[in-house]
Amino acid sequence: MSHKLSTKTLTAFTAIIVLLASSPLVFAAEVIPVGESYTKAIFAVGAMIAAAFSIGVGAVGAALGIGSAANAACNAVGRNPGVQGKIMMTMLVGMAMAESIAIYALVISLVLLYANPYMRYFLG
Repeated sequence: MSHKLSTKTLTAFTAIIVLLASSPLVFAAEVIPVGESYTKAIFAVGAMIAAAFSIGVGAVGAALGIGSAANAACNAVGRNPGVQGKIMMTMLVGMAMAESIAIYALVISLVLLYANPYMRYFLG
């Protein structure tokens, strides 16, 4: 039973990874030049993959930080309910700092997609 479950999970995980890895190729179809080299398309796909990786890592990091802060706050309030207000305020500040990482990752992803500083070097 466990082997069947792990095989199904591995198959689903592989399908999701292949789907996510091949999706930038669909968006790159409109930038493929006709009769020219594929430098522009390769650069566009690379920028899309880098942007996806950036926002993915940033979101996971923020989620882990927020979850850790909430866990620690719940444990602290459970041990000493009298200081709930101070713990809540400190937790919210910590969560805001963790969420700023996701916002920075979003900014980097948008820069890579729409205002890439390396575009002039590769595409002339």
